[in-house]
Amino acid sequence: MSAIDTQRLLMEMRSVAQQAQMSNVGASNPLSGITDVGAVNGVDGGDNVSTDFATLMRQAVDKVNNMQQDSNHSKEQLELGEPGVELSDVMIQAQKASLAFQAMSQVRNKLVEAYKDVMNMPI
Repeated sequence: MSAIDTQRLLMEMRSVAQQAQMSNVGASNPLSGITDVGAVNGVDGGDNVSTDFATLMRQAVDKVNNMQQDSNHSKEQLELGEPGVELSDVMIQAQKASLAFQAMSQVRNKLVEAYKDVMNMPI
């Protein structure tokens, strides 16, 4: 098993977070509008780091959930034949919700994998 360089991993996570924050593209980005994790500036942050990370993840999950609910609502409106609801808009919204859910699932899988790796590390 290869050793994990925690400092390099932390720097990469910061880099990705900064890139995501800079490339905020508005409503099409499922993670837009999520607050900055300011306490992740140091490893010795303690509870602040875990609290902010938990908040970040909760906001991301809530955003994906809202996208799915909006998609389902627009599908229902289309099925009921309400005026002003276009099939193309409904399909695009459904694809965005699906992609956001898939991305969130991949993030979850990576977190579980990282947790298992950390738990299996020799002390």
